[in-house]
Amino acid sequence: MKPKSKVLIIAGSDSSGGAGIQADIKTVTTLGSYAMTSVTAVTSQNTTGVNKVVSINPKIIKDQILFTCRDIKPDAIKIGMLHSSQIINYVLQALNKINNKKIILDPVMIAKGGTPLINKSAVNILRKKLIKKAYLITPNIPEAEILTKIKILNLEDKIKAAKILLRLGVKNVLIKGGHKKSKFVEDVLVSDKTVNVFKNKKIKTRNTHGTGCTLSSAITTFISCGKPLKKSCELGIKYVNQAIGSNPNYGKGHGPINHLNSILLNNRFK
Repeated sequence: MKPKSKVLIIAGSDSSGGAGIQADIKTVTTLGSYAMTSVTAVTSQNTTGVNKVVSINPKIIKDQILFTCRDIKPDAIKIGMLHSSQIINYVLQALNKINNKKIILDPVMIAKGGTPLINKSAVNILRKKLIKKAYLITPNIPEAEILTKIKILNLEDKIKAAKILLRLGVKNVLIKGGHKKSKFVEDVLVSDKTVNVFKNKKIKTRNTHGTGCTLSSAITTFISCGKPLKKSCELGIKYVNQAIGSNPNYGKGHGPINHLNSILLNNRFK
């Protein structure tokens, strides 16, 4: 089987394998594409939380991106955890040289257990500079609240927050609704002229480690294969829901989802 597209992942490593660049690679591969990486940080973590975060030298991160893309040109780029403002600046320098328009930004800020993964200075640069480079940004509710500085309590608040993010320069916004306590999860995709709500029954489980990383990588994969944005989000959400539903139940805390539980798709992702 030949990979259908090439995806560059810029993200941090998760030693437990459930989130971060490990989840990204599993997702891209399972959905039939080829994954390349630029590692931004190394973490010591498991299902109960994050023990340590060590950033990679920003120049090395930039070199990983440029040297990889010089040889194998990505069809789309997924960006995950960027631990510091210096790293974001170097990633921006690399992106300006690559000039890829299909950039999906997952603004990873807080680990599942509550550990901060990005500092305030980095958040400001992300808001002012990096967000403008993104075709799509995929924050969860806590991340959207940090970026927009508003409280999100309902669907209307999600749409309001998304429109604030659009004014910051991003082309499209998908605000994930998994953090809200309810029987259903409402993920909201907002563009300049359209609002689409993806509503699914919430699966009761503690095993949701890596869902955000996985969703953004799945969407990136579908976009890299030429799928429209709405369809890419729809298929990505479906993939994640099935991965949650068949979780392997590993670990004592927030366990990983099952990336191998691929949805049934034909060779053209239809």
